[in-house]
Amino acid sequence: MTYSFFDFLQLIGALGIFIYGMKVFSDGLQKVAGSRLRSILKGMTTTRFRGIFTGFAATTITQSSSTTTVMVVSFVNAGLITFLESTGVIMGANIGTTVTAWMVSLFGFKMQITPVAIMFIGIFFPFMFVGKEKLNNLAEAMIGFGILFIGLEFIKNGVPNIQENPEMFMFLDQFTEFGFFSILIFVVIGTLLTLLTQSSSAASAITLVMLFQGWIDFPIAAAMVLGENIGTTVTANIAAIVGNVYAKRAARFHFVFNVLGVIWMLVLMQPFLWGIDTTMSYFSPEHGSIFNTSDELGRANATLALSLFHTTFNVLNVLLMIGFVPHVVRLIEKYQTEKKGEDSTHRLQYISSGMMSSPELSMSQAHKEIELFAKLIEKMHFSMQALLFKKQNKQDKFLKKIKKREEITDNIELEVAEYLTKISSFNLSETATRRIRGMHSIINDLERVGDIYYQMSKTFEQMQNEGTQFKEPVMVRLKEMMNLIHEDIRLVRENLKKDYGTIDLDEAQEIEKTINSYRDKLMDFHYLQLESNTYSNKEGFIFLDYVNRLEKIGDHLFNVNEALAGVKVKAAYEKVVEERG
Repeated sequence: MTYSFFDFLQLIGALGIFIYGMKVFSDGLQKVAGSRLRSILKGMTTTRFRGIFTGFAATTITQSSSTTTVMVVSFVNAGLITFLESTGVIMGANIGTTVTAWMVSLFGFKMQITPVAIMFIGIFFPFMFVGKEKLNNLAEAMIGFGILFIGLEFIKNGVPNIQENPEMFMFLDQFTEFGFFSILIFVVIGTLLTLLTQSSSAASAITLVMLFQGWIDFPIAAAMVLGENIGTTVTANIAAIVGNVYAKRAARFHFVFNVLGVIWMLVLMQPFLWGIDTTMSYFSPEHGSIFNTSDELGRANATLALSLFHTTFNVLNVLLMIGFVPHVVRLIEKYQTEKKGEDSTHRLQYISSGMMSSPELSMSQAHKEIELFAKLIEKMHFSMQALLFKKQNKQDKFLKKIKKREEITDNIELEVAEYLTKISSFNLSETATRRIRGMHSIINDLERVGDIYYQMSKTFEQMQNEGTQFKEPVMVRLKEMMNLIHEDIRLVRENLKKDYGTIDLDEAQEIEKTINSYRDKLMDFHYLQLESNTYSNKEGFIFLDYVNRLEKIGDHLFNVNEALAGVKVKAAYEKVVEERG
């Protein structure tokens, strides 16, 4: 036996290069896709078939089914899509993950890709230093593409040679003599390999190399691919641990769907493999059967056949199972029951599962969290309106709601800020850096709005304890001011749904101008009331306090709109860059 521990370490290093190349390739593609990727993900809430296409497209772009399914889990956790709607995306992700296997089998075994990969790196490396962001991102993706195939070549060279190391082949061969039970053993091995590498793409590449080098035959490789389909579900299930019951259900569906697919495929394994062999023999008759591959070209053909098996299995699994999805959903709902009060407490919904696979996706998640932050501020506004204007004996209930929500706003600001700081540690583009600074500004302003509503509620509580009440003319004017503020909150929520930097500030400026103008009118009204002794100095002081606080809320909301438009943040950023020279 000539294979040493040093050779084994080289194989591990080669696998590391492959996985690193895939990560760089994936990150670069996601940056190139940019807002288009977010647009694709927004299309998930329509039909199940469109969800399948969305899952396929997102996985093709991210080069990771785990990334797509973890995103789906976080969306379900946040209530953006329902559990049933998420099923289509998960099924589509299963098909999308086969793209990597095709890429590896086509370029890695059918042609000498390493010289081309090095050439790619040589061509695109200079673009890493060009000022244009799009070229930087494209260069990153292409360099990752090159590293990926260099790593694959190292893996091929690092796998022990069968002729020189027959002991290893005998060790593997002893597990292939149990008929159908051998298939089950290698399904488990494929699952464990995916858990070990935390990447079904890396596990697929290893399987393809083993098949190409003759370490395993085609049925065993197919069994490992089935196991890798199960192993890839683990990441989403881990992410769902911190999610709510709906997120757990989405993750469980991914697992159950893939396991059911593997079960029916194991039953039909032999005729299915015969069909794949017949198909490949029709298109490549010169290479013969994929079950007897002695030459290098024949083994390369077998890797293509394995990719065909992987894709055909996943497509057929979706087509066969799509009609049974409601039944699978009911089964999971019966198993994963919703406990009373489990999801009643507030938690960060989009970023609770941790960082996504790239800064672009992480920023998208943080932005969605900020959208929910603005929704919470609107709820505080409604509670304040209920305190002031509704004739009922539920003031204590609304006071408690405002207090609780103010505490939540403090928590949201802190945790989102920490999340944004983690994103900032990555190598970000100028646009991404400006956007993160804008997000920091937004959460600070929204938290200040929450503080102001809480201060107003304390003032109301003091009025209630002292028996102080406003007369009708005062209440009418306060209500009008509150309506203007609500219109401003509505605009902020609308602008948060738009892409960064595309906000038109004209409407925001108009509302801000209207709020300031009405504040001036209320100041005049206040002095007239005092001069005519219509209300006491104490009532006037409280009224003036409400007016000034509401006007301050308007200022903070205008700051949010400016940050979304990228106006002040962009100017400040460009000034810093100019000073640094």
